[in-house]
Amino acid sequence: MSKNLSSLSGRKGMKYNLFEELGISAQENGSPSEEEMERLCQEFLFGKAAVYGAASFYDFLKKENAGKKVYWCNGSACMTAGTQDAVKGELSKHFKEEEIGEICCLGRCYENGAVQYRDKNFSGLKTDQLGSSLKSEKPKPDSYHVEHRGTPVLTADYGDIESYYQILKKALQSSPKELLEELKISNLRGRGGAGFPIAFKLEACKNVTSDQKFIVCNADEGDPGAYSDRYIMEERPHSLLMGMIISGYISGADWGVLYIRAEYPDSVRIIKEAIRDLENRGYCGTNIMGSGFNFYFKAVKAQGSYVCGEETALLSSLEGQRPEVRIRPPYPTEKGLFNKPTVVNNVETQAAIPFIVQNGGQVYASIGRHPSTGTKLLSVDGFFNRPGVYELDMGAPLKELVYEMAGGFRKPVKALHIGGPLGGLVPTSAIDDLTIDFESFHKNGFLLGHASIVCIPEDYPIIDYIKHLFEFTSHESCGKCFPCRLGAKRGAEMLEKASAGEYVVDRELMDDLLETLETGSLCALGGGLPLPVRNALQHFEEELSPYFKS
Repeated sequence: MSKNLSSLSGRKGMKYNLFEELGISAQENGSPSEEEMERLCQEFLFGKAAVYGAASFYDFLKKENAGKKVYWCNGSACMTAGTQDAVKGELSKHFKEEEIGEICCLGRCYENGAVQYRDKNFSGLKTDQLGSSLKSEKPKPDSYHVEHRGTPVLTADYGDIESYYQILKKALQSSPKELLEELKISNLRGRGGAGFPIAFKLEACKNVTSDQKFIVCNADEGDPGAYSDRYIMEERPHSLLMGMIISGYISGADWGVLYIRAEYPDSVRIIKEAIRDLENRGYCGTNIMGSGFNFYFKAVKAQGSYVCGEETALLSSLEGQRPEVRIRPPYPTEKGLFNKPTVVNNVETQAAIPFIVQNGGQVYASIGRHPSTGTKLLSVDGFFNRPGVYELDMGAPLKELVYEMAGGFRKPVKALHIGGPLGGLVPTSAIDDLTIDFESFHKNGFLLGHASIVCIPEDYPIIDYIKHLFEFTSHESCGKCFPCRLGAKRGAEMLEKASAGEYVVDRELMDDLLETLETGSLCALGGGLPLPVRNALQHFEEELSPYFKS
């Protein structure tokens, strides 16, 4: 990350954004032309190496993407469901090989068989229906089960917009200090996986003097198996937008930036429409509700990179730089987007704020199990009898979700991968021991994370699954630190040879590799990979024994 490039990119503010312009220039051919990149170099005063280094990083900007017309999902849920070989075979009947690309998780994990064509997502179709559906460019209606048990914080219908935004009016009639105190009482913690208190971030940003501050929503929900953020953006967009406005009021920020993954075209469209609606109603922009407070929105479409879910890589991405993880300190609340104080939180975290403002911090704190207060959204895949998005009070038994709400499994399952590719690999025998909160998962050697659930069926080899995790990390690494860049690749190579029967992995060597990844990586991509691998080695030792030697 270059501080100078951050400042240069910030000269034009958010209205004219280098990263967004790179995406626009790639729309026609799948990759920006050299002429377009040269023009952007001149306009933003960036060197050629900086712009090319950024553009060549993303799946949907790199030269290899030129000419791609259709993408099949290679996410974990579609992989374990076994739908994608047939999908690829059907696509090959309608497209040339060079026109077919891969895309990582379209958030259609509840029915699989996912494909993206002309900025539209298709899934859950019989293979022989796929070609005609793509030709019509009309996906079947998106449908998955949504249910809550306990207090509906995020799944409750908020009714008409005018009535709902009375919560914002109430917030603007309070002082930032009063609102911050309610958030402290609520103990709302980041729902993206880290579980960090949002009040701490907002207060840190509030206490920094600056002419410009930002609220950035990390809507780059890249964990395969996760689609709860997509649910909020498409079904409850105003909870998210209002939460960001209130965060801006508390911290003194006047810009809200939503970084939404390209794999969710409907989310991008719906959020932009909701922002236009707010602008027309006077609920964002200049002098909101006569309060003297200004807050503007910018929704930016990402371009395909899992590591951009890490907050500092996301900020570098928004600046048009190569999205490499930044060394901390300084933290984003001090020097974030364009070197200005910035608060970064995920969709679910921001969307919970209106409930707290409306009902008070103590009401939210009374839900769940301290210190994991409030509720949690969980998304479950197509191996469940009722796949969908579920909201439960923190501390609820995991078995309540699995066997009651989601209806159990439609075929034998031996493990749940909870919390994305870096989350815990939970054997089904451990389901009864876990409650849905940060502490229970940590105590039992797992990680709640984003709380997506991908099932591993009985007939799916664990060796293939952990090889997939190493391959995923290797592909998605930003490359800045060598433990992640090299370690993930070496791990994938070892397991590839082992699964082919050409090699037996030395367990001590694997343990050394995992320790190096965990302690030497700059962010949770390399640092988090060892957890599910160790879970597999512990809980599926007998199955893995032919591939490892002590």
